Amino acid sequence: MAQSGNHSVANPAGHDEHEGHHDLEALRMMGFWIFLITDCILFGTLFATYVVLHNNTAGGPTGAELFEMPGVIAETFILLTSSFTSGLAVLSMNRGDRKGLIGWLIVTALLGASFITLEITEFVKLVHEGAAISTSGSWSAFYTLVGTHGLHVSVGLVWMISIMLQLGRHGITSVTRRKVNIISLYWHFLDVVWIFVFTIVYMMGVM
Repeated sequence: MAQSGNHSVANPAGHDEHEGHHDLEALRMMGFWIFLITDCILFGTLFATYVVLHNNTAGGPTGAELFEMPGVIAETFILLTSSFTSGLAVLSMNRGDRKGLIGWLIVTALLGASFITLEITEFVKLVHEGAAISTSGSWSAFYTLVGTHGLHVSVGLVWMISIMLQLGRHGITSVTRRKVNIISLYWHFLDVVWIFVFTIVYMMGVM
């Protein structure tokens, strides 16, 4: 009877600990959604600024003159493909396949790094052709908007690599599962932002 009584006392304590851990994970997830909302506001402000300033070229070169759409289309294809591979990573995680999860995250990170490389190359070429951030209000808005997106992708790459290291060390746990779900949502968000960049900045810029 004593053992039964001790067991009944210990079990609620363990249950409370589990519930506390679950509540903490839910709180962290909610914190991520709040961060994403603030990021939406940030990018909304940057898009609005670009729309207002994109014709203020101060007699300098315009996007229609300098944008090279084949390279931009390649960037778009690479980033959208990385969104697909991040989704495959989540599917592997849901199957309990740690090797597949890490593998698809590696592919996603490589595609993200390729996107950043192409973007930096584009920026360098634009500067050499006389379109620096200080050339005009239009180019200031361009570099701020596109550069902020690129910075977010770079942060996502570092974040993704750290998650892969944790997965290699601890495997698929409730903590690493949450982190993978969050980085996947973050990556999809950046893809959606890029679609707006592609449409508003580049497509409208060359029309």
